[in-house]
Amino acid sequence: MNTQPTPSVLVVDDDPAQRSLFASFLEGQGVLVQSAANGEEALAAISRQTPALLISDVRMPGMTGLELLSKAREAVPGLPVLLVTAYADIRDAVDAMQSGAVNYLEKPIELDELLKQVQRFTAIPGPVASEVPALPEGIIAENEEMRRVLRDAALVAPSDSRVLITGESGVGKEVLADLIHAWSPRAGKPLVKVNCAAIPETLLESELFGHEKGSFTGASQLRIGRFEEADGGTMLLDEIAEMAPALQAKLLRVTQSGAFNRVGSNQERSADVRILAATHRDLEQEVAAGRFREDLYYRLNVIELHVPALRARQEDIVPLAQQFLQKFGPGQARFSPQALALLEAYAWPGNVRELRNAMERAALLARGPVILPEHLPSRVREQEDPTPAAPAAESSDGVKRMEDIEREAILTALREHGYNRTETAKALGISRRALTYKLRAYREQGHEVDRA
Repeated sequence: MNTQPTPSVLVVDDDPAQRSLFASFLEGQGVLVQSAANGEEALAAISRQTPALLISDVRMPGMTGLELLSKAREAVPGLPVLLVTAYADIRDAVDAMQSGAVNYLEKPIELDELLKQVQRFTAIPGPVASEVPALPEGIIAENEEMRRVLRDAALVAPSDSRVLITGESGVGKEVLADLIHAWSPRAGKPLVKVNCAAIPETLLESELFGHEKGSFTGASQLRIGRFEEADGGTMLLDEIAEMAPALQAKLLRVTQSGAFNRVGSNQERSADVRILAATHRDLEQEVAAGRFREDLYYRLNVIELHVPALRARQEDIVPLAQQFLQKFGPGQARFSPQALALLEAYAWPGNVRELRNAMERAALLARGPVILPEHLPSRVREQEDPTPAAPAAESSDGVKRMEDIEREAILTALREHGYNRTETAKALGISRRALTYKLRAYREQGHEVDRA
């Protein structure tokens, strides 16, 4: 007699990283999870134990998610099915809903949206409180949006899922990758970093996969590639958008099977490597322009973490500046009130990297322990208005702040498009990812961002 508890959720996906992400996240929320790699395994699992909810990828080899939906509902009439896909195909969405799917979610998955759907069909009353783990010395996150990114990173770190880290240059994408590795079960193994923009296209393949002696001019000895070095650990592919299309195809093969060949060798090798990718570009636009493979984009983007620009992290500017000053200046160094006002008012287009460089410069130029405006770079000093904006919702004459106007415009567009985020983002001329982060913040502020 089978005494195993009935799983609350059955997750079906041919991608092990996706299954790992769902399992680690939902189990952390108190949900019992069972996994299957294809439709046949899923139907066998359903015949043994009926789950409270079936979550299935749409596009899988062999039996598709839509076919599994039909067969599962034949076996268990009324079984709730949530379909997930990396391909935003409205025809599949319509077919799914007409066939009885309870909802249809796009990859990369938004974890809070996933949890909201799971809560409808399981006994968990609400999300388990998730705190940011203890941060290493030097990591500052007073800003709530930044803390939310760190919380999401902590949630996905225990899985083997691939993560795409986006954000402007200098925001700290590499630092976030360091944290994900440190919080993961792979922390005792190597974290190997490769900057795809810093290595010539002709050498990048050899850098990643290695080469045999004599495989090309200058290959005077055997070289072990970075994937072999990272076996059992994590690899960060920084500036992934700069990778040439031919090499993108070979990287796709690694993400699918872990298999690769050294340059000049027919022997297939494999490595167990968790891949983190980072870019300052909008990969959706790169895909649309034909510069980045769509299939690779979806393979890398199991979960996306967007690091906000420093100008959006107003609370972090001064603590970061003080930390850098303590590193580069005398022990009791401090800022004058005028210098602080300049730091808070400046937009920091170069983000944390620019702030660090500015503080190193200030520490070198200051003759005493006080940092004055003249010690700051000219672009910081020569602002039209060095007075930080007041935090009030309205100015004294009742004029609305720009962020209030922006919020009203976004929420109005959302309602006009029936809460369809893809269509709303197109109408507003922004990426769906950017809209998602805006709506998440509005939800926490108490605004209605989901269809009732």
